[in-house]
Amino acid sequence: MDYLCSGSENNLMIPCANPKAQYLSYRDDINSAIQRVLDSGWYILGEEVTQFEKEFSQFNTVSHTVGVGSGTEALHIALRALDIGQGDEVITTAHTAVATASAIDLAGAKPIFVDIEPDFFTIDPDLIEDAITPKTKAIIPVHIYGQPCNMDAIMEIANKNNLKVIEDCAQTHGAEYNGKRVGSIGDVGCFSFYPTKNLGAIGDGGALVTNDDQLGKKIKLIREYGWEERYISSKEGWNSRLDELQAAILRVKLKNLDKDNNLRQQHAKKYNELLKDLPIELPKKRENCTHVYHLFVIKVDKRDRLKEYLGKNGVNTTIQYPVPVHQQKYFQNLCDEQSLPVTEKAAKNILSLPMYPELKEKEIHKAQNILKGYFS
Repeated sequence: MDYLCSGSENNLMIPCANPKAQYLSYRDDINSAIQRVLDSGWYILGEEVTQFEKEFSQFNTVSHTVGVGSGTEALHIALRALDIGQGDEVITTAHTAVATASAIDLAGAKPIFVDIEPDFFTIDPDLIEDAITPKTKAIIPVHIYGQPCNMDAIMEIANKNNLKVIEDCAQTHGAEYNGKRVGSIGDVGCFSFYPTKNLGAIGDGGALVTNDDQLGKKIKLIREYGWEERYISSKEGWNSRLDELQAAILRVKLKNLDKDNNLRQQHAKKYNELLKDLPIELPKKRENCTHVYHLFVIKVDKRDRLKEYLGKNGVNTTIQYPVPVHQQKYFQNLCDEQSLPVTEKAAKNILSLPMYPELKEKEIHKAQNILKGYFS
């Protein structure tokens, strides 16, 4: 979650993320979309959701999109639609929002954590095969901070071992890996529309995308009580529906997503230019990919001291994620104790600088000046 990364009431503080600024950028269109829903009299699974699902499928070049209540629910539904549950194991990363592991646990399966690549913060494919057991049913690679995972290597391992691949795309809306949108590469892709995401609602929301017709049908059934016809449950299911209002808002923002991602990339380029001579490690970009900079994450020694200094001088920062999932109490009790040295080191020195489309160049310069003052 990004609660600490949202805007500040202090106008002198540069927020780490600013969903209100994005609303203001598209206020007239968003207000019109909301009014359209209110006037329609149809508020659950109506035309707005139907049209958003079509448009999101076209955007991602997939056959099916199913809108659901949240990104966590998208992951949970994906697991259940793939018949993954009690006694099964799912390989993933501990350098992620706890939602990834929570969805696995909610499905009744057990998360198996492997370490990350030091340059990209994404799951290390070289370590996946050693974690596979007869109980392993799937891999959930998490495309993180806007950067895609090494999907060629992951898909090769999955195909060799007959494993399903569920892409966690909560932080990479619009990113591409070798010319393919994330979410379209594995068996199913899962998205969150939390307000601070690159494609953010004004509330909760999520979606699943797939090119598998049977899987798409099953996901749609699970979303609403397993109904093939109203009030008649023929399959497993529950209530996880994308709201009409949120779908209408997302339709407005989806039209502008590539433009907004381009602004994020421009901001990242400016950060890289201005900060290259400071004693910090700047984010690296994987070849043959587009990085959409959901977050601009640096590595720095004595991170907490720098975070405090920046905050006192008007630059809000955040840490994704200060405690790796495998070191959190609940998952320590659930999973085998293990050491993930790259993940654990990252948790101690990562820091997210302000990043959102509406960020101004003068604010990036301000952040640079404050950082420069700290290190001088």
